[in-house]
Amino acid sequence: MSEKPVNKYPVNLLDTPFPMRGDLAKREPGFLKDWQDNALYQAIRSKAKEQNRPKFMLHDGPPYANGDIHIGHAVNKILKDIIIKAKTLDGFDAPYVPGWDCHGLPIEHQIEKIVKFDKQALAANPAIFERVQEYRKANGLDPKETRLPAAFTRELCRDYAAIQIERQKADFIRLGVLGDWNNPYRTMDFKTEADIVRTLGKVHSNGYLIRGQKPVHWCVDCASALAEAEVEYEDKVSPAIDVGFRVVDSAALSAAFGGVNVQDIPAFALIWTTTPWTLPANQAVSVHAELIYDLIATPKGLLILARDLAEATIKRYDIETTEVIAQAKGAALEFLQLQHPFLERVVPVICGEHVTTDAGTGLVHTAPAHGLEDYVVGCKYKIPTDNPVGNDGRFYSNIEFLAGKTVWEANPLVLALLEERGALFASKKLEHSYPHCWRHKTPIIFRATSQWFIGMETAGIEGHTLRSQANTAVDSTEFFPAWGRARLEAMIKNRPDWCVSRQRNWGVPMTFFVHKETGELHPKSGELLEIVAKRIEAEGIEAWFKLDANELLGDDAIYYDKLKDTLDVWFDSGSTHYAVLRQREELTWPADLYLEGSDQHRGWFQSSLLTGCATEGRAPYKQLLTHGFVVDGKGLKMSKSKGNVIAPQSVINQLGADMLRLWVASTDYSGELTISDEILKRTADSYRRIRNTLRFLLANISDFGAENLLPAEELLQLDRYALVELAAFQAKITALYGKYEFHLAVQEIHAYCSEDLGSFYLDIIKDRLYTMGADSQGRRSAQTALWHISQALVRLLAPILSFTAHEAWGTLKNEENVFLSTWHTVPVVSDAEQLNARFVLIREVRAAAQKEIELQRAGGKLGSSLQAEVEITAAGDTYRALAGLGDELKFVLITSQARLVKGETSRISVGASTAAKCDRCWHYTASVGTHAEHSTLCSRCNDNLFKQGEVRAHA
Repeated sequence: MSEKPVNKYPVNLLDTPFPMRGDLAKREPGFLKDWQDNALYQAIRSKAKEQNRPKFMLHDGPPYANGDIHIGHAVNKILKDIIIKAKTLDGFDAPYVPGWDCHGLPIEHQIEKIVKFDKQALAANPAIFERVQEYRKANGLDPKETRLPAAFTRELCRDYAAIQIERQKADFIRLGVLGDWNNPYRTMDFKTEADIVRTLGKVHSNGYLIRGQKPVHWCVDCASALAEAEVEYEDKVSPAIDVGFRVVDSAALSAAFGGVNVQDIPAFALIWTTTPWTLPANQAVSVHAELIYDLIATPKGLLILARDLAEATIKRYDIETTEVIAQAKGAALEFLQLQHPFLERVVPVICGEHVTTDAGTGLVHTAPAHGLEDYVVGCKYKIPTDNPVGNDGRFYSNIEFLAGKTVWEANPLVLALLEERGALFASKKLEHSYPHCWRHKTPIIFRATSQWFIGMETAGIEGHTLRSQANTAVDSTEFFPAWGRARLEAMIKNRPDWCVSRQRNWGVPMTFFVHKETGELHPKSGELLEIVAKRIEAEGIEAWFKLDANELLGDDAIYYDKLKDTLDVWFDSGSTHYAVLRQREELTWPADLYLEGSDQHRGWFQSSLLTGCATEGRAPYKQLLTHGFVVDGKGLKMSKSKGNVIAPQSVINQLGADMLRLWVASTDYSGELTISDEILKRTADSYRRIRNTLRFLLANISDFGAENLLPAEELLQLDRYALVELAAFQAKITALYGKYEFHLAVQEIHAYCSEDLGSFYLDIIKDRLYTMGADSQGRRSAQTALWHISQALVRLLAPILSFTAHEAWGTLKNEENVFLSTWHTVPVVSDAEQLNARFVLIREVRAAAQKEIELQRAGGKLGSSLQAEVEITAAGDTYRALAGLGDELKFVLITSQARLVKGETSRISVGASTAAKCDRCWHYTASVGTHAEHSTLCSRCNDNLFKQGEVRAHA
């Protein structure tokens, strides 16, 4: 859409304050200041309230208040902002209250590092370190004292989180995200902490909170239980061993295998494990009741192995001579007594559904203290859950052979014991996937501890189990993309009880009193919890930690312990639907939409679902939208060590936030989002096309306002068609916004700017805009269409290119702000259907004519298309469509002459004009020179320029 140069005869070549170069990085902060100075977010809320708009509720999943935002944070917040702005323009009241997750180990760990003089932590947090030193001095402590009171540690955690929030907030605002930034929610706000406690109380009153000695993911470094979402899997090398459990009673073995003679022959049930350190906790060996087991005679004795695995297993033992002397189903082996391989303990064979023939021997070492499936089958057989390992990952002092050793130190010691006792049948190193702590990146263990759980199979509301409630809730939820449903269903189906207790300082306390002997909660737990919640609302969580039980329990205090556990931080964030949506007047429950990364099927989506079902009997959301992770141009995960990290701050400082927003919107978020310098360069190219289109539109209506608009019925045919196209385009884009398909919306916007406008409509109307009289009917007709296109396009761009739309809106001289408006009302064109059908044919002919003209130009027979004279032979609907254009046909073709001939065979012929070229409009026409005073002008330009002997004002 290059503009024609000004020659000695003036044309309507207008200018606009909307520059060709966006210079976004420098200019966006000014636009942002304008939003803030005019309290834009609050103005939107006021207008929505005045108009009584319907609500749309997107509840913000809280990022963790630790560290600067990364590109994944930017993706998440930009997607949310696009939706909020699109819904606002769609006529909804769509408030956005941003939030932060503030409690938990990562923050506590940062404080511990500062207190212990970690150089990196000190350099990053000078204000916190200064507070620590002031405290040491004020309390007469050694300047290097690292043991600080828990209450002061919590103060430091709160200060640290507040600092992190302000840093993150500044970056989120700079992204152009509109929200209630002056009044966000923080899980460490006193009121929110109190409401998290109230959520716990409601979970308890509905019957879902249980206490148990169950195996949980335990991080030795954290010295705490971990939630499912805090576990990630990495490869680890472990010793994979086959261990023989000697059969105690030969007669019982003979009976199990149909009376076969086994007298005086040593017999072993063989298990396979990659965790030798768990063998001290072994309480049984599990078989599957329906599997067939072989009794195999070998030089090493009789071996019991699953038939399907026997051949592969025997190879591991380097045994050449074998004979299967009997077979039996697993059920026949039940209660067969086995000698523990190195402890003075006899353990039974039991039957469990978890036993498979995927690997191993078909007999499973069962330690209820160290495995969830082991625990479940152990409960069935009333087998004790004896845990020999302490919080620090070391064996208790009373554990024979391994006292004081870490579980990892125990592995070689256990192997030596097995070898010594003749129980080690095979041993090799195995690399396999193993659970690790997501914070420390270290291997974790399964360890039975006394913890509090939200029971998945516990009957609660109306007698329903929490799992059944959650399944029903998932069925009622709409997923974007659709595959999210199966993912969440599978996780709910297989997840264990939710361990919600933690053994840390910085967290919302579990405000219960537990009977010292029975372990039962105080019978008035509900009443007591609300009293404590009110105190927390006034003083924060410290109100619980400093509480003297006598204040609330009186004489009963001697019988009860005040619970010291804190809540899993996923319970904190999972409770915000109550602590935020239920508590704020401008918000509603349930939310229409939760939007987070795909990892949150394990995390926030699930914790919110479970707290919602445990308190309200349903999910706290109607829709779930999942986006993928960001990877580099090669598809690799970003990491500092690889040097492939692209920081959002860097992109904003170089290219502007709108460029980052356009990249996010252009990318299909349902999979991985790929970013690189090359991809950002392509994004910049796309942005330039859109910006240049806006600039052309704004320049050519700079002398035009709403007062100059013509009714649709008075517009020229081409301009009416442009309005029909605009209405269809707007409907398509708003529908794509409604389906959250932003990358398709960007594709359509780019195509509209490039093809429907740039290569067609705007290209055709340039002559009218530049050469006709400034206030002529033809020019005003085109400007009317351009005005409507501009009004619609700026609004449609606003959710994505928010700063650019703000700038363009100001150039349009509209009142208020683009985000205080709604989608543009495009005039209805009465003959829209006929125009559409007609212009399909016209555009086909135009494309064919342009192709023929380009062939002539390539052959050197033509210069510009305006030098061409075209003759078109057409029939039927095509002829009628072209004939309907009348004299406009040559302008549609951008030729100086166009002749239409009716004929049976379609044909296009192109020749070079022999007429003179008009100096002003550059058309070749015989009328050039017909006016003696202006011999280089055509008659049309002469009429457009001169009236009563005066030159018309150059607009």
